Amino acid sequence: MRIAITGATGLIGSALADVLQRSGDQVIRIGRRAPADVVWNPNGQLDPGALEGIDAVVHLAGETVSGRWNANKKSRILNSRARGTETVAMAVARMKTPPRVLVSASAIGYYGSRGDELLDESSSSGTGFLAEVARQWEAATMPAAKAGVRLVHPRIGVVLAKRGGALPKMLPAFRLGLGGVLGNGRQWWSWISIKDVVSAIQILIENPSVSGPVNLVAPNPVTNLDFTKIMAKVLRRPALFPLPEGAVKFFFGEMGVETLLASQRVQPKRLEELGFRFQFPDLSAALRAELG
Repeated sequence: MRIAITGATGLIGSALADVLQRSGDQVIRIGRRAPADVVWNPNGQLDPGALEGIDAVVHLAGETVSGRWNANKKSRILNSRARGTETVAMAVARMKTPPRVLVSASAIGYYGSRGDELLDESSSSGTGFLAEVARQWEAATMPAAKAGVRLVHPRIGVVLAKRGGALPKMLPAFRLGLGGVLGNGRQWWSWISIKDVVSAIQILIENPSVSGPVNLVAPNPVTNLDFTKIMAKVLRRPALFPLPEGAVKFFFGEMGVETLLASQRVQPKRLEELGFRFQFPDLSAALRAELG
């Protein structure tokens, strides 16, 4: 297949591109500047003609949510997803021969913070900034849907990878024995290994029966308390320095509240119905695989 990817230099995009190429697929990288195969501007510029002959588009580009939020940062987070996705969807809709599928990333932030509630793809959207971002992010694909393109929205959880994402940010403190529980530790973290993310996206591309939201999370979410204990055990370090809720809010602001303290107990119902076999359903094994 000929598969175009936005965000192909990012954590998920680069891993996906490598696996697809090893499988014999041709990857067309869409980026803001050369050496990208197709150059675009997420604010409305993507030539449909440059995508002709593409079998699938995987849209992963978007401003990182890490870092302290202010009005400008929040605007960039929202616009990079809503406007960028609309740009991709409009280009796909205007192609003479549209691709078979558009896999357009979303996130479990769609559900908001829901305590101990079990969440699957049928669950309603929640409240908060990230939930609003996810709603607009997914809605922006409508031009492609109207053109008859199959749409899939992988709602991605906390991705565990040694080369990027949340894990490298946690490692320095944990390796020094300074890790600890965040807030009360009872918030649920729904995680997934980078290898399982890539394998799942391949299935979403290839399986013509799949459309709509699909949760990309492992089947065994853990509380922050359990995550902390398992991480410390894998690294063979103590984790005795908790960061109370007030401290999280002080140091990280709204970003910390919506990411570090939010509780999302998400199940991969659609993936399990598809018979997806997780390489790493267990957190300890996933961390050991990434951390060596």
